[in-house]
Amino acid sequence: MSSVEVSFPGGVRVDATFRGLTVQTDQPEPLGTNTAMSPYDLFMASLATCAGFYALRFCQQRDLSTEGLGISLTPVRKEGEKKIGLMKLDVRLPEGFPEKYHEAILRAVDQCAVKKALHEPPDFEVKIV
Repeated sequence: MSSVEVSFPGGVRVDATFRGLTVQTDQPEPLGTNTAMSPYDLFMASLATCAGFYALRFCQQRDLSTEGLGISLTPVRKEGEKKIGLMKLDVRLPEGFPEKYHEAILRAVDQCAVKKALHEPPDFEVKIV
């Protein structure tokens, strides 16, 4: 598997390049200039877009309309803590979406690879090279 290469273009911006594509990150003001999502924002976006991909493919494979299909991810903090205790994924179905597929599309969204990586997290090794 290829490596993600990180660079520092200025201020507190941090960019990541993988397979020739670059994602820019920044921090909200006052620390950053709020010109891009923060790394944590990208983490949440990664979860939401992964779930969205599975919902989209579910519909495409069944020739179902994707007009109006959507996903909302809402992080919910644990009471009295800063830690996120729940990632709430809401699936908005297209108008006229067949009820017989409601449970099936939820199972498809549940297959999100990013979410699965959280359920079975990898080990990390941090070292100076």
